[in-house]
Amino acid sequence: MFIRLNILFFHSTVIYHLLSLLSERPPHLLSLLSERPPMAAANHSPSSPYSCGKDSGPVIPTTSLVTFLERIQETAFQTYERSKFDHKDFIDLSLKFDLSTTVKAFDEISKTENGSVSTKDFEEFIGKWFKSAGEDLVYVEPMDFETEPHGFLPKVENPEVRAWALEVHGLWKKLSREVSSSVHDHPELHTLLPLPVPGMIPGSRFREVYYWDSYWVIRGLLASKMHETAKAIVTNLISLLDTYGYVLNGARAYYTNRSQPPLLSAMVYEIYNRTGDVDLVKKALPALLKEYQFWNSEIHTMIIHDAENCNHSLNRYYAMWNKPRPEASAIDKRFASKFLNVNEKQKFYRELASTAESGWDFSTRWMRNPSEFTSLSTTTILPVDLNAFILRMELDIAFFAKIVGEDAIAEDFLTASHTRKKAFNSVFWNENMGQWVDYWLNYGAEPKEPQTWEAQNQNQNVFASNFVPLWIDLFNSDTPLVEKVTRSLQSSGLLCAAGIATSLTNSGHQWDFPNGWAPIQHMIVEGLWRSASIEARKVARDIAERWIRANYVAYKKTGTMHEKYNVEKCGEYGAGGIYRPQTGFGWSNGVVLTFLEEFGWPKDQNIDCN
Repeated sequence: MFIRLNILFFHSTVIYHLLSLLSERPPHLLSLLSERPPMAAANHSPSSPYSCGKDSGPVIPTTSLVTFLERIQETAFQTYERSKFDHKDFIDLSLKFDLSTTVKAFDEISKTENGSVSTKDFEEFIGKWFKSAGEDLVYVEPMDFETEPHGFLPKVENPEVRAWALEVHGLWKKLSREVSSSVHDHPELHTLLPLPVPGMIPGSRFREVYYWDSYWVIRGLLASKMHETAKAIVTNLISLLDTYGYVLNGARAYYTNRSQPPLLSAMVYEIYNRTGDVDLVKKALPALLKEYQFWNSEIHTMIIHDAENCNHSLNRYYAMWNKPRPEASAIDKRFASKFLNVNEKQKFYRELASTAESGWDFSTRWMRNPSEFTSLSTTTILPVDLNAFILRMELDIAFFAKIVGEDAIAEDFLTASHTRKKAFNSVFWNENMGQWVDYWLNYGAEPKEPQTWEAQNQNQNVFASNFVPLWIDLFNSDTPLVEKVTRSLQSSGLLCAAGIATSLTNSGHQWDFPNGWAPIQHMIVEGLWRSASIEARKVARDIAERWIRANYVAYKKTGTMHEKYNVEKCGEYGAGGIYRPQTGFGWSNGVVLTFLEEFGWPKDQNIDCN
């Protein structure tokens, strides 16, 4: 325990300096920094999903409405054919009348032994007592949208590509929403959470604001010269952080038990880089320090003792939930039915929610046994990309603190970033592979105690996440390192006709082969492009062009942008997972516009797959 306290002393020192330096600030600002997130105040010790004993990790309670809507979702699951059922549609319903009256009416419906009702009776009940999913969001025209902004994508010279880019730009109008007045006036009738200003949704079934999606949406908005809309997204995320102590997975009551990859600091950095808005930095800095505290709380941190007798504090995903995810409750229960006792089910449910917190839901990356979905063990993994995001947060906070004159905070966080970089070298780096890889925590080990680093605990399977650290300037500024990692990427098997595959395993899960995702393409491409390596920059341009072609051809075939793409086949959208492929689509739009802004498209260069 002494070793752990010694390692965590640095994080306490950062917060102490912050409180000291801001002691003369207005009280409301100070309270944001001294207040601990709800989960951090509890003295819980999270169990390994494979250890004996009770699951004793923290649980954030949900609302009575969410609990009731899970019953509605289960009834729908029993009533409809599986192919016609989307579990999220029923948890997103809002009430026309008060909850107790609606529950009483539902209890009076005639049901069979398995809980189903006739399709006619069920649909009549839904129509009478509920507003449709998504009805509590209202379309609003973005304040700064222009059909063709001045200076839009100047490097795109090909008229065909430019026309398409303007169509993608136009999709921001279709994805713009604000929360209805009913959500503000009667929040008890909705699972949607109130937000202060309009924002952007990803699209289709994802009809609310999401955390990590927002980074790539913002990148696209900046390419579209929509700076005020980009700032509004940050305002909404800071509002969630101020309310809950962390940025939620999404703006729904059922997402209050987990976050998502922490990219708020990166959003603020990109907006400041375009606009020079110091007021935004001043507004964001206290919130970012609060978020940093959340991700370095006890449930998210583990200590690894390396071969050189050094201790490293690193982070993991750990949702504050051990029940079926409300948005997928009916399906989660079916997966958990193989477990014999309540404790095993609770551990599995925590792994499901923690995997959703990672954004990679689902992938063999998180499974002890890649062929068995119920072997999910996300809480026993130190993910390389999560720690890269937190490294980015440390660098961003140091940068912001310098801007506003908080030099001591800047120095503390710069020190933290260099400390974490050493941990990357000791814990995640695999010299033989030329990649950074996830680290498995020991089976059955006590999380409260330091664990000794073992080479066999590195996950040597190839995932696109192994290359995400390239996105961080501390790594992409090291040219010999970049060239080694570039060669590894080229020989990894991940580079395909239409972009970077998420893994090499064709499991049927959506974050595995052959799917490629816009965020992954962007982080790796941008990391390679920012380097001084000629070869790395050449590879970056090649991947970006493949991805642009794939998006363009799929758009021409289907008339829409997609959530994910099949990188084996140029112009084919992705599949797999527990819901139908989605369109819209926020981060795909953002990455295409970002790539076109950076790389352009020559006048005479063909855009088709061939």
